[in-house]
Amino acid sequence: MKTAAIICEYNPFHNGHKYHIEQTKKQFGATHIVCVMSGNFTQRGDVALCDKYERARAALNSGADLVIELPVAFSLASAEYFARGAVHIIKSLQCVDMLSFGSETGNCEILKEAAGAVHFALDSEVFLDHMKHGLSYPAALKATVEEYYTDDVVDILTGPNNILAVEYIRALDMAGGTIEPVTVRRYGAAHDSDELSSTISASKLRKMIKNGEDVSAYTAFSHYENYAEIERIETAILAKLRTMSKSDFEKLPNGGGGIENRIVKAVRTATTLPQLMLMIKSKNFTMSRIRRLILCAFLGITKNDLKNMPSYIRILGMNDKGKEILAQSKECPLPIDTSLSALAKTSDIAGKQAGLEERAGNLYALALEKRQPCGKDFIAKPVIIKETD
Repeated sequence: MKTAAIICEYNPFHNGHKYHIEQTKKQFGATHIVCVMSGNFTQRGDVALCDKYERARAALNSGADLVIELPVAFSLASAEYFARGAVHIIKSLQCVDMLSFGSETGNCEILKEAAGAVHFALDSEVFLDHMKHGLSYPAALKATVEEYYTDDVVDILTGPNNILAVEYIRALDMAGGTIEPVTVRRYGAAHDSDELSSTISASKLRKMIKNGEDVSAYTAFSHYENYAEIERIETAILAKLRTMSKSDFEKLPNGGGGIENRIVKAVRTATTLPQLMLMIKSKNFTMSRIRRLILCAFLGITKNDLKNMPSYIRILGMNDKGKEILAQSKECPLPIDTSLSALAKTSDIAGKQAGLEERAGNLYALALEKRQPCGKDFIAKPVIIKETD
């Protein structure tokens, strides 16, 4: 038994994701695949197109064996905390041999070198100086690395999948242990590209689905009759933000550094989400950071919610091999369950994290084309796939 973990969003699941799972088995000998997946809200600062249980089903039907939810505070966090939260869950299982991730380079050694470069850069005065002079975090990081490292390392930090890969490696290093990082080279359309090929980007696929186009060539998953759009909860988001004070915005994850002042000013004027985001935008603040901040404000997530790593492991779905993974996780220090209600009772921290998840689910239900009532997170059943001969 050789278990590989994959940190994912599958928003939505497509041919490239299936290829990644297949290559993790083929190239690295994985016999079992556990996925740690974002729930109803994603790291780019948006609602997930499809319900998390439907995305879990798609993954299980395409080679995954166990799907675990990444708590919402971490799925809406920066790349660093997104990676740290997921790696904490993976390490806690105590049976994972490797962490597999996609990358533009496909070269794990140079990704490790880039991870070391990032660690060095973040501790340097040069990085702090760049930030003080108004560069955004990614720009300041890249500029610092350029001063000390060769072009091949610098180039790694320009690919979005490479950047996440570097954070996964850094999170593994911080967590310690023996989990090996391995990478599958991404192929097909680039991240966020509108290019059409056998494997298109998730952003292009989302656009096609919303336009009612045939997507059968790009994904085996076609249950999109009730997808979510952030525009459906736009008024609710704006209403929430208008009730908040400057001190409320300062408490958001990455909510300092002057961005709170721009949010306060923009909230009083903006009448749409795109207008709000453009008014907040500056060279200091990336759009993805702004989107995440807005949703954290809407959901009531603060920087204090990132002080504690995930305190439980919530199963969204599994097959028979998934049960074998769980059988190997008997020494896991975190409670494991399919029931959010049961997990909420395991500790005070778990209760707070589960409460955020419930709130996220209740508000996500309003973003669906066919709105749903509250409470699904406490009554939903996990996806169980039976193996067939």
